[in-house]
Amino acid sequence: MAKPRIDTPGQDDPGRGRRLGIDVGDVRVGVAVSDPDCILATPVETVTRATGRKDPDGPDIDRLVELATELEVVEIVVGMPLMLDGTFGTSARKATDVGFRLQRRLGDRVVVHYADERMTTVMAQSRLHAAGIDVKSGRKIIDQAAAVEILQSWLDRRAKALDESTD
Repeated sequence: MAKPRIDTPGQDDPGRGRRLGIDVGDVRVGVAVSDPDCILATPVETVTRATGRKDPDGPDIDRLVELATELEVVEIVVGMPLMLDGTFGTSARKATDVGFRLQRRLGDRVVVHYADERMTTVMAQSRLHAAGIDVKSGRKIIDQAAAVEILQSWLDRRAKALDESTD
């Protein structure tokens, strides 16, 4: 399996349509979705991980494919948890595996992108804590919030890139 590249949002942009953001963890996958105009990311759900790297697709991959289809997404943004020095570690390989599985299952109708997600879980925890939410008892909420952080950051970079390309 080749290493994916962290893409530049807005390149080969399909235009209007929902985007799905996912935060792949060891135990759970946080899921977020954008509105069709790509302005705001909102939490969707947390999917329990079931598929290991050498396993056939399990119910977690099935659910992600189902969500992408139900929500009629045109792109999926997978958070890529790079090491602080920018290298790929075990977590990045797990995220890559999920992304490749989704691309294989969804085919050409949905493009899978990878976004640098270093520190998104920390940012999500910080925002939830500031909002008065107990982060220790809400792991599922944190996973969804991290997916929102990943997707919202990507959407913001996409909007900026598209705006700059029309100047």
